Amino acid sequence: MVFYETAWKRKSTRSFKQDDIPVGKITRLLDAARSAPSAGNRQPWHFYIIKDRQIKEKLCAAAYQQRFILDAPVSIVVCADLDRSAAKYGERGRSLYAIQDTAAAIENLLLCVTDEGLAACWCGAFDEGQVSELLNLGSLRPVAIIPIGYSASDTKKTSRRPIEEICTFVGFEDVEKP
Repeated sequence: MVFYETAWKRKSTRSFKQDDIPVGKITRLLDAARSAPSAGNRQPWHFYIIKDRQIKEKLCAAAYQQRFILDAPVSIVVCADLDRSAAKYGERGRSLYAIQDTAAAIENLLLCVTDEGLAACWCGAFDEGQVSELLNLGSLRPVAIIPIGYSASDTKKTSRRPIEEICTFVGFEDVEKP
């Protein structure tokens, strides 16, 4: 699958089969995630790969009972190491770069999920304190919970706003639509 097709095929899935995901596929996802760009090559991300049902139950509770976190065979909690970015960039690294960099890693992971024939959902609605306590994250900040599995339903791709509505081209005479 070419990149453009993968990007457009990616969608958020909240219904998963219970089929196990081979560990090799999971490590491939993580390998894609870690290839993301980061400010000063700080690579401030850390991944907690959760298969344990009891931990997933607590994650589900911390995420306001979003059951798909529990139902997916694996959920990955993606964290930002704020101190790692702050060591080079100070407060801007802590408050912005670490989160941006981690978000780039998450998107790489999600695109690889699609390319591998899996499904996922970027979940940002959760109680950070509860997740931090549950996983003993210390100074790491949880940025997202990503439930991953094989889709149990044909999730509809949501629409996207047109380019002319979201972009301003400066200095261009002629702009073609994709």
